[in-house]
Amino acid sequence: MSQDDLKRKAAEAAIGQISHFAVLGIGTGSTVNHFIDLLADYKSDIEGTVSSSEASTSRLKHLGIPVMELSDAGSIETYIDGADEINHQLQMIKGGGGALTREKIIAGASKKFICIADDSKQVDLLGQFPLPIEVIPMARSFIAREIIKIGGQPQFRENFVTDNGNHILDIYNLEIIEPVELENRLNNIPGVVTTGLFAMRKADIAVISSVSGVTVLQ
Repeated sequence: MSQDDLKRKAAEAAIGQISHFAVLGIGTGSTVNHFIDLLADYKSDIEGTVSSSEASTSRLKHLGIPVMELSDAGSIETYIDGADEINHQLQMIKGGGGALTREKIIAGASKKFICIADDSKQVDLLGQFPLPIEVIPMARSFIAREIIKIGGQPQFRENFVTDNGNHILDIYNLEIIEPVELENRLNNIPGVVTTGLFAMRKADIAVISSVSGVTVLQ
């Protein structure tokens, strides 16, 4: 079974975790793409979706699934997204695709956050995957110097601009023992838009697929 097959299995299982399809938050990435494709069978039940990226918006609209602005959506019952890493406390590193800020906004505005992933994303300790940080362009070098002070190795993501017009620094060499503390510390550096640490707003449910089946963690 390929990793893509495992991603689809996680997406299929996540459908069963959704009780109301009225307004959904939709994340970004290859696993979410499978989920979006599956939503086509439920589009008559969907009033609208709030998308975290231009890529997801395009895929949703192509399938005839309505997309709305967060300001028009009111309360979002469920947000569905993937993860680059997820620990046993359901805290995550996200942002490999560069949509971390919009993902974090929608996650914060949603009553329930379902993370869908294959078991290669499960870790005991966050940080092996480089931590993305979205930064205001003029502050990039300053922020990089501040990150070096705490032991991280920042690398500028070249030839990439976020949907918000900002830059990404990917931070290597971090063992994230206290995710909430680090998330707060990085967010307090002037010029940081947000970090890819989803520790304060972690997932409520994780749907994890493996060759032996699907596990739902809460």
